[in-house]
Amino acid sequence: MKISRFEDLEIWKEARELCKVVRRITKKDKFSKEFRFVSQLNSSSGSIMDNIAEGFDRDGNKEFIQFLSISRGSKAETRSQVYRAFDAEYITIAELEDLLIRTESLRIKINNLIIYLRNSDKKGNKFS
Repeated sequence: MKISRFEDLEIWKEARELCKVVRRITKKDKFSKEFRFVSQLNSSSGSIMDNIAEGFDRDGNKEFIQFLSISRGSKAETRSQVYRAFDAEYITIAELEDLLIRTESLRIKINNLIIYLRNSDKKGNKFS
């Protein structure tokens, strides 16, 4: 199966779901009043999916890997901010655990894709 659109990438879909969850929890009453923090968290979680998409549409594996690395950094930022949200009592332990599972899953999948791209002799179309 050839993947020709970033929307078909499982890691992009997973990053999008994380972004949706973050958006939902940041709309909670107490949390929503922390405008700067809410903006930071939504921005970092959105950056994960956006960098996967941008990297996919670049010309070659090296650029894709670069954008996946940025995505991985945004994932770490999101994960750290999730702990801050929990410590500030904006999210529950269940929400914290869910977000930690999601960010860890993305870390593993992004790393695996980077490894795949580094070892691939295909340099143009990413997957076929």
